[in-house]
Amino acid sequence: MSIVVNNLTYHHSDGEKLFTNVSFSIQKGQKSALIGLNGSGKSTLLKIIAGEIKPSNGEVFLSNHVFFMPQQLNNYSEETIAEVLGIHKKIKALHAILSGDVSEQHFQNLNEDWEIEERVKEAFSRWGLDDIQLFRSINTLSGGEKTKVVLTKISLENPEVILLDEPSNHLDLEGREILYQFIRNSKSTILVASHDRAMLNQLDITLELSDKGIEVYGGNYDFYKEQNQLKIDALQVQLAEQEKSIKQSLKQVQQLTELRQRRETRGRRHTEKAGLPRIIAGALASKAQQTTSRMKTQQESKIDELNRKLSNTQQQIKKIIPLRMKLKAPPIHRGKILVEATDINVFYRGKGLWAEPLNLKIISGDRIHLIGANGTGKTSLIKLIRSELEMSKGRLDIAPFSSFYIDQEYSLLNHSNILIEQLQEFNDRALLDHELKTLLHRHQFPVEAWNKQCRMLSGGEKMKLLLCCMGLRNSSPDVLLLDEPTNNIDVYSQEILTRAIRDFHGTLVVVSHDSYFIDQIHLNKKIELK
Repeated sequence: MSIVVNNLTYHHSDGEKLFTNVSFSIQKGQKSALIGLNGSGKSTLLKIIAGEIKPSNGEVFLSNHVFFMPQQLNNYSEETIAEVLGIHKKIKALHAILSGDVSEQHFQNLNEDWEIEERVKEAFSRWGLDDIQLFRSINTLSGGEKTKVVLTKISLENPEVILLDEPSNHLDLEGREILYQFIRNSKSTILVASHDRAMLNQLDITLELSDKGIEVYGGNYDFYKEQNQLKIDALQVQLAEQEKSIKQSLKQVQQLTELRQRRETRGRRHTEKAGLPRIIAGALASKAQQTTSRMKTQQESKIDELNRKLSNTQQQIKKIIPLRMKLKAPPIHRGKILVEATDINVFYRGKGLWAEPLNLKIISGDRIHLIGANGTGKTSLIKLIRSELEMSKGRLDIAPFSSFYIDQEYSLLNHSNILIEQLQEFNDRALLDHELKTLLHRHQFPVEAWNKQCRMLSGGEKMKLLLCCMGLRNSSPDVLLLDEPTNNIDVYSQEILTRAIRDFHGTLVVVSHDSYFIDQIHLNKKIELK
């Protein structure tokens, strides 16, 4: 076995439990996905497997040659690219030897790796990093370039086990496709924690982590979804049967009550007719009442038990079924020209952001995918559309329209607000506090979360809160602008967002490198920036 995890438990330093009794195994060469809600402990589990932190209990067995890529790459900020790759001593030794310095230390550092530069060049080319200088500080690179440099290290080390934590977060579409291809072709054992559903479909096994432990599904993300739907269908059948049983039991209780009343009536008539002594008649009536009462009590106990099971089934369904958030249609008519740009450009330090001036038109009803490699000005174009940035050249005509902008930082939220305060800022409908609390409950915010500041929410919770705020407006926005909306949210929250955006009937402008999300929301127009 390449990875064996046995009975792992982890508690935070304050004693709070993160997960308990996690056990699973991954066979040599298998490629597995690790999914779970934000905060479920995926990153912690990977760090335990990698040996970076110790569990509270349990053990891990795995091969010796392990590569681990953490989600945050800040630890490398002061290093050169060669240092990050762990080859700086070899490169310096090679150059020293080629310059005529044949000291023994250089040969020891090089360790017979005479082709190190060719191997690095080939690996860089594979990851789209041509012309990157080895002794450049990694801190000068973009997030996507940093990710590619760290992934290049895999090609150089050829490890037996690869652990990756959100590896596609900063990659553009081209970079993600290179990563997917690498995963498909790799012979290593791979475990990936990710919210990238397109990448999750490249993996053979899906592991779902929760506070109850881990559940293993023998297929990719689409297979996991199918199994989840089967589970929902089975629970729905179970729910219907439980509701039917409760109705039948209630009917029996009613019948018992009516039976007792009929018997009491007949008993009184019989007593009067037979002329039985009152004490005997009372004893017979009491016995009959006790029998009927006992049967009624048994039936009511059965109903209580059925109600408990019904409530449990309803809770299970609620946890599994994605929340549905319906966005209203905007009032603006379809076909109206909202934005028209003629030969526009934005200059930074005298240089145009775009190689060629932009010409584009956005018409109400358009569902636009705004694409381009990292650094091609997608966010800048959104700022121009929102009149938050001045162009340097050309003509830009913007008609009056309302918009709603969901960016990676959720900047529409006031992060010092608690949830009720945040809703009040968007409360055009003048709902009362108790109505806002009902709305929070309906959007799966438990009571204990209502006094949280927005900064304390997970990415998925912030996204749900923003959509909730959007629904408080008197009308939906004419234009919905999304800038990498799936980057920081778990797969469950992505399903909620996907459904809401797919059903939105207004104008849509989406910046995203998430091919799965793009395929699901039915875009009909593309603007490519270069």
